[in-house]
This record gives sequence, structure tokens and C-alpha cells, in this order.
Amino acid sequence: MQPSELIKNVKRIQIKSRRIADAMASGRYRSAFRGSGAEFEEVREYAPGDEVKSIDWKVTARMGRPYVKIFREERELSVMLAVDVSPSGLFGTSGAAKRDLAVEMGAVLAVSALRNGDKAGLLLFSDRVERYIPPKRGAGHVWRCIREMLECEPSGSGTDIAAAAEFLGRVGRKRGVVFVISDFLDDGYLPALKRLGRRNDVIAAAVSDPGDFMLPQAGILETRDLETGQTMLFDCSDKRTRVAYEKVRRAERAVTLSGFAASGIDCLELSGQGAAADALRAFFRKRERRRR
Repeated sequence: MQPSELIKNVKRIQIKSRRIADAMASGRYRSAFRGSGAEFEEVREYAPGDEVKSIDWKVTARMGRPYVKIFREERELSVMLAVDVSPSGLFGTSGAAKRDLAVEMGAVLAVSALRNGDKAGLLLFSDRVERYIPPKRGAGHVWRCIREMLECEPSGSGTDIAAAAEFLGRVGRKRGVVFVISDFLDDGYLPALKRLGRRNDVIAAAVSDPGDFMLPQAGILETRDLETGQTMLFDCSDKRTRVAYEKVRRAERAVTLSGFAASGIDCLELSGQGAAADALRAFFRKRERRRR
């Protein structure tokens, strides 16, 4: 990317992310992550309305009745953005590549953290750690994170979400919020995300494109996996082929989403332009309802 084009794109993302962040009430942002940046304080008996995941099972077993952990909320959050920059993010059929959606989501979250006086950090990963920027406050730091997301040219050719999660588990010193922004075209990462979730509020931002699930109504189409280079031929003029392809790909996506749910990992989905604002609003509302 040419320097002039990079500067233009950084400014465009800055303006758009500020507009979206300002449109979302800071109270809604704060309440969505209440208790994420917290330190253990005490245990008390379980009361109706308490979250099941807050139960202290060791104390419960010892006392013979349920007890929950109480945390003292820190005034400042630490928001870590783990953004997948692997080659599969270059795919897009709806006016924006999946990588563009990931950058937009990351920028909105970074600006939201800035608006609320919180720290924001960045991890860019493919099948390796491409770039790590520790959490800090300040406008200059946020704009640096946005610039890094835009100009990163990964050296890796695949995706290793587990390695990224394990890296964050090693370098993270305090409990915080971790957004993993990826198309999740990978396997075997759930155990690592669950381990990371023991000390952090881990949220999966699942990026997709309509073309991930549907073949165009055309003739013979050759597809190429952007990470493995593997090619396949499809007869897109055959309706049965198109239907079977969509069925398989949507089933794969359903398995991914159900895996997050079973692991206790909240998920928000991004697909198409404007996804960041809509997905975050829906996510904030969902968390507010659950915490009441």
C-alpha cells in the first residue's frame, strides 16, 4: 500500500469509527463489560439471578450449598484486539473483504475504549504472531493500532488461533476483555480460548462473507483456497451442486458457533458492510439483558 493511500485509509477509518463509537452510548459499552476488569474480593451464597459461571465450585462442594465469587470492579478496562490477518481475510464478494470488516470492528472497539478512558492493545496473527502492541491509553496509541491493522502484510500463510490465544495468556498481566476477530477457518482452537477465558472475558467476533456459503449461478467455477492453495472445480450451473455447497458450509458455521456456546464464549457475527455497528449494538443489548 502506498503511503498516500495508507494515510487516506487511516483517516477514513478514524472518521467512521469515531462516528460509530459516538453513536453508541458509553454507558452501554461500560455495562456490557462490567466485571470484566476485576479482582477477586470474596464469596457469598448464591442468590436467584446470579450467573452460573460465577459459582465457586470448590467452596460449594465444601459447604454443601452454592456459593458465588464476588469481584471488585476496576475503574479501567483493558481491551485486547486479536485480529486475524491470514490470507483468507482477503476474500470478499459484497463490496468489502473480510479483512476490511475485521479492521472496522477493531477500530470501533479501540475508539470506544479511548472514549471511555480504557486501555486498548493489539495482536495481529496468522499462523504466527505478526505484531503485538501492549495495551495503552491515548489517541496516538489508538491511531497507531488502526494504522498497524491497515498496513500489516502477514508473513504467515495460514491461521493458528490457538497459538494467538496462548501468546495472550503468557503476556497478559491483568484480567481484561479479549476480542478475537477472525473468520475462524481453523481447527482445535477452543481449548486454548477456554484457557484464556479463565482470566479474561473472551469474545469471538466471527467474520464472514456471503460468498463463504453460496456459489454464484455460473458455469464451471475453479476455486482456490487462499491459505493452502488447493483448487477445486464446481459446476455452478447445477442447482443441486449449489444447494449442497451451501448446506455443507452453513453446517460448518453452525458447528463453529455451537462450539463457542458450549465453551462459554460469547460470539457476535459480522457479515457485509455496516456489520460492525449493527453487531456491536446487538451484542451490547444482549449482554445488558443477561446481566439484569
